[in-house]
Amino acid sequence: MKIADTSGQDVVLAPSKNRKKYLFVAIALAVGAAGLSTLAPAISNWSSAEISVPLQRLRLAQVTQGDFVRDLSVQGQVVAAVSPRLYSPAQGTITFEVDAGDEVSVGQVLASIDSPELTNELEQEESSLQKLIMELDRQRIQAKIQQLENQKAVDMAKVALTAADREKRRADKAYETNTISQIDYEKAQDELENARLVYQHAVQDGNLDLERLEFEIQSSQLQVDRQTLLVSELKRQVDELSLRSPVNGIVGNLAVQQKNQVARNQAILSVVDLTQFELEVAIPESYADDLAIGMDAQVNFNGETHQATLVTISPEIENNQVTGRVRFASSTPQGLRQNQRLTTRILMENKANVMMVQRGQFLESGNGRIAYVVSDGMARRQTIETGARSLSSVEVLAGLKPGDTIIVSGTDQFDGAELVQITN
Repeated sequence: MKIADTSGQDVVLAPSKNRKKYLFVAIALAVGAAGLSTLAPAISNWSSAEISVPLQRLRLAQVTQGDFVRDLSVQGQVVAAVSPRLYSPAQGTITFEVDAGDEVSVGQVLASIDSPELTNELEQEESSLQKLIMELDRQRIQAKIQQLENQKAVDMAKVALTAADREKRRADKAYETNTISQIDYEKAQDELENARLVYQHAVQDGNLDLERLEFEIQSSQLQVDRQTLLVSELKRQVDELSLRSPVNGIVGNLAVQQKNQVARNQAILSVVDLTQFELEVAIPESYADDLAIGMDAQVNFNGETHQATLVTISPEIENNQVTGRVRFASSTPQGLRQNQRLTTRILMENKANVMMVQRGQFLESGNGRIAYVVSDGMARRQTIETGARSLSSVEVLAGLKPGDTIIVSGTDQFDGAELVQITN
């Protein structure tokens, strides 16, 4: 049985010309050619790039020209500018007159020390001083007596000289009239010469004896003066057994208990003056050589910036830090409390019209000598030279120009590549 198909119903159609198809093909080819010309540089860069890094993993910054301020930000602790600590001047028993936290004024007795040894030494030295003074007075009396004796000898010698001179004149007249012999005349001359020598020696002996007495009195006076100074020093030490407040303020913690024995130079207590405050700052050791006393500082307190000055720098390094003191330039801000922590900015250097860029990890990655300059989606390695560094910026000496955009994040991920592609 033959099954009939539908071939008899089919109609053969002639193919029609589709112009729109060719138009679409031409447009597609033109767009492809334009896109190829546009992407050609990108394709060339991509082919020459050694590594590709997403933009999200990078941090960029632009090189600028302006004033560069080299600063250091540290945490400062508010401390009393004047907080003297009192020490025991001698060994003894302590008796406190105040308690911790009491308000005191200048000169007020805070504590006293009973030191029998020091008190007894003062009494002994005072007795020795009185003995030396009496000895000095005795020498002065003896000196007056001796001076009187010397003057008596001089006067007697002068009388004898006058008598001898008179006898000599009588002998001269008698010898002229031949009433005395030659021997008697020469004897009168000898007696005059002898009286003259005795008088001269008496005067010289008196002068020398006067110098000796003055020297002995001066020596004794020096001993008295020395002993007086010793007694004065002991009196000062005894007076210092009463510990007095050097400032107006409050008493800090007591270092020893009431009626305890204390040793010489042992800490007793401290007095805190709460009217003046300073900031004690801990500065990293790496900045120690760049700091100097007198540098300007800025203290941030309650949203306000207060001008200050770096006044001290410790020469010792502890825990890789040096300790400094910052003092407010004007009056102390109201509301400060001891042990309060504030942010302090120390201005170490100020340069005008320099080239700089934001500080970043790229400094450590390339030791401040390598930077990657970004242009048209590519980062090219560039040799640079950097100078001073602050907390936020770094000075650029060579290798870059204002307006350049560089990668300031870490560049260790580039492995030293000369050209890096940045993808979105």
